[in-house]
Amino acid sequence: MNAIDATDRHIKTSDGPPPSLLAIILDTNPHAWAHLSSTLPLSKAVANLLVFINAHLASGNANEVAVIASHSQRTKWLFPTPKPPSPYPNTASNGHDNAAQNGSRNPDTDMVNGTTPLSDNANKYRPFATVEHAIQTNLSALLSSTTASDLTSTTTTLIGGALSTALAYISKSTIRHSPVDPSLTPDNPSAALADSDGTPGQQRVALTSRILVLSVSGDLASQYIPVMNAIFAAQRQRVPIDILKLAGDTVLLQQACDATGGIYMAPAAPQGLLQYLMMGFLADATARRALVLPGARDVDFRAACFCHRDVVDVGFVCSVCLSIFCEPLPDATCLTCGSHLSLLTAQTATPALIPRKKKKRKRAPGEAVTPAGSMTPNPGGTPTHA
Repeated sequence: MNAIDATDRHIKTSDGPPPSLLAIILDTNPHAWAHLSSTLPLSKAVANLLVFINAHLASGNANEVAVIASHSQRTKWLFPTPKPPSPYPNTASNGHDNAAQNGSRNPDTDMVNGTTPLSDNANKYRPFATVEHAIQTNLSALLSSTTASDLTSTTTTLIGGALSTALAYISKSTIRHSPVDPSLTPDNPSAALADSDGTPGQQRVALTSRILVLSVSGDLASQYIPVMNAIFAAQRQRVPIDILKLAGDTVLLQQACDATGGIYMAPAAPQGLLQYLMMGFLADATARRALVLPGARDVDFRAACFCHRDVVDVGFVCSVCLSIFCEPLPDATCLTCGSHLSLLTAQTATPALIPRKKKKRKRAPGEAVTPAGSMTPNPGGTPTHA
């Protein structure tokens, strides 16, 4: 109730679930998909992923999706499509800039939905067609632009850069959906609760976000530092990282899933990709509170060395920056911080052993303590029967 004119001002609120943002990272490493071509081709995997995306969008009117391709040399947006840079950045006279000023495009993310016009299909829902067209177009452009030198230079994928890109997009979307508008001033604190015509508007609900990684690559030890930094950032933002591992090693991705509270699945039959997506990863953070979630039983917490990017069981740790090395350095200088390390002392010194404290044995009934302190049985008569 307004304290000035004593009138009731009702604000429309939503009784449904909060909006959910699903950021999907698709591993598009050509080497890994070549090994899976006989079991699960990339085209079939993308078709199953599009069905899963449509199910996520259909489960809530305010749900959003973002798809990022983690390639061998770079990361690329599949949806939404980045807006190409303007040749005249200081001018705002084209149609896209006017649309951004009118509010039809998000100026924070600077994204548009597509690059080419859609085909008119009356049997397909328009938002679904927009997402499918953008993903297929951008993925085709990414694969066609991959050269032979890109395939021979590396066999891994830039999963760390894809996670950082997804977290940055989630951070911007969270600010945009925040219940408190950052553009408000103390003189006009209720402007966010009114529509453009002055009528009471829709109260904004906080956004719930999560990341789904569809990984097929192995040997991710070279991405140890970027992935660990992304894990710490996801923990701070409380964004769970779900992992669907179809092939390759599982060391770093298991740690990412366990640290952020996500779902980890490594199916033995990749042919049922759609079933795993629908049954294991469709539920958002709100619905997961009432579900029994699958997870990894044994998590491998081994780390990768900073010198050769190999996963090690036992290594040498820098006492200054906590960098891990698989073998002693030749000049005893840390490769990360440059500190001088006395590794020779660590190799030759014998470990200190703390003697274990002896436990006193409890005296059993019928035992007597001798003057020396030892316990002897109390000699007693043998009972006889009458």
